Amino acid sequence: MSVASKSGFHLDKEAWARFFIAIGGLALAFALAVFSTVLRTAGQIWLMSVVASAALLLAGIVGLTTVPYLARRVALHRVRDAFDYEVTREGVVYMLMVLVIGVAALNTGNNLLFIVVSAMLAAILVSGVASASVLRSLQLDASLPEHIFAGSPVLARMVVQNRRRFLPSFSVTLVPPRIKKRGKRLRWEPSTFAFPTKAPRHRQWLRLPDVSLQLVEDAETVSGIFNDRLYFPYLPARGSVTREVELHFARRGRYQQDGFGLSTRFPFSFLMKTRRVPLRREIVVYPSVSETDELFEILPMITGEFEVFVRGRGHDLYGLREYQPHDLARHVDWKATARTGSLKVREYTREDERKLRIVFDNPRAGEVAAEAYDRAVDLAASLAWHFAGENTDLSFLAPGNEGTQDIYSFLRYLALAEPSQQGESELDRLRVSDDYNVIFTARPRGSIPTSLWACSYFIFMNER
Repeated sequence: MSVASKSGFHLDKEAWARFFIAIGGLALAFALAVFSTVLRTAGQIWLMSVVASAALLLAGIVGLTTVPYLARRVALHRVRDAFDYEVTREGVVYMLMVLVIGVAALNTGNNLLFIVVSAMLAAILVSGVASASVLRSLQLDASLPEHIFAGSPVLARMVVQNRRRFLPSFSVTLVPPRIKKRGKRLRWEPSTFAFPTKAPRHRQWLRLPDVSLQLVEDAETVSGIFNDRLYFPYLPARGSVTREVELHFARRGRYQQDGFGLSTRFPFSFLMKTRRVPLRREIVVYPSVSETDELFEILPMITGEFEVFVRGRGHDLYGLREYQPHDLARHVDWKATARTGSLKVREYTREDERKLRIVFDNPRAGEVAAEAYDRAVDLAASLAWHFAGENTDLSFLAPGNEGTQDIYSFLRYLALAEPSQQGESELDRLRVSDDYNVIFTARPRGSIPTSLWACSYFIFMNER
C-alpha cells in the first residue's frame, strides 16, 4: 500500500489509517465476543445477547467498509488474472477420496482419519504453492523469422529461462493462448423505451433511454501464430532451454499474437495451472512463391517478349540476320532485303541493363472474384521472386508502393493487398520508359493505352 512519486515511494497514509482502524475494530469485536462468553457463564443471557450482537455488528462493519477498499488498493484483480486453473481428472478423483475419508472421519470420530484428511488437504495447498513458484520464475522469449511465405514451413525459436538461483523447474508446457469459443449469452444492452411500442417512430408518444436484457454473441478470440504445445521436462536453475517449432501459414496476410501461456501439473497433477505471458508478436506472411502450373505456363511467354524487347532497344548496329517470327517489323532492313531477296532485320547491340518493371494495378472492390484476385497476387509474387534472382534491374509499381526496387517491400504490399475502394488506376499514371512492364490489371482490353502494348505483357485478372 504505497504510491509512486517523483522522489520514489512513500506510504499511503489513508490506506494505512484504514488498516489500523480495521485491526482495532476487529480486536474490539474479539474482546466483546470473549466478554459475551463470560456473561453467558455468569447467567446474564440478555446482556450476553446484546454484547454478542454488538461484536457481530462491529465485525460486519469492518468487513463491509475496510476490506473492499484495501482489496482495491492492492489490485487483487491482477493477482487473480495471473493464473488460469483447470481441474484435472486426477484432481477430481483425489478430491472425491478426500470427501469420502472426511465423511468417514466425521461419522466415526477417528482421530487417525482426521489426520489423513488434514494431510491430503495440505498436499493440495503445497501443490498450489509449488506450481505457482515454478511458473513465476520463468521467462519466455520467442524469435520468429523475418521473411515468411505462405505454404512454406518455417522454424520459430522458443526460449524458456529459469531465473531461480538454486531450484530447477519441472514439467513445464508452453501452450497457445486460451481460445474463447463463440457463443451467446445474456447481457444488458442500451435500448429505448417507446410507447406505443408497435407504432412508427414519428407516432410514438414517449421515447426514453432504457436497458434491456439481450442475447448477444461473443466475439471469438483466435490464436494467430503459435498453435502447438511444447513440453520442457526440466529447466535448470539460472539456465535456459531452447526449442524450435515448425510453423505453417496457409494464407498470406498479417498474423499477430498478444501472449503465450506457461502451464504445469507439477508436483501432483491435481490442477493444470497456466500463467499468461504478455508477449506480443506480429508477422506478415508473404504470398506463396511456389512454382505452379500457371507460372510455368506464363513464364516462357514473358521471358520471350522481354528478350525481344531488350535486344531491340539498343542504338548501335550489331549486324544483319534472317527474319524470325518474333522480330518486330520496325527492325526490318528493306535495302538489305531488296538486295538479297529475303527478309533481313537489323540486330542492335544489347544494353547492359535489363530493366523489368512489375505493375500491380489493384482493381476496385467487386471487379474481380476473390479466388481470381488471390491467384493474381500469388502469380505476381512468384514472378517477382523469380526475376529477383536473375540478372535483371527489377522495379515494382503498385498503389502506395511506387517505384520501389526492394523485393520484400513489394511482397509485403502483396501480402496485405485488398481490392481498392478508389477508382484511380495505376495505368493512368504509367509512362513509357526503358523498362519492360509485366502488368496485372482487371481493366478491359479496350481501355489499355496503345502506347503500352509494345513494351508490356498484360495479365488480366478477370480472365484467368
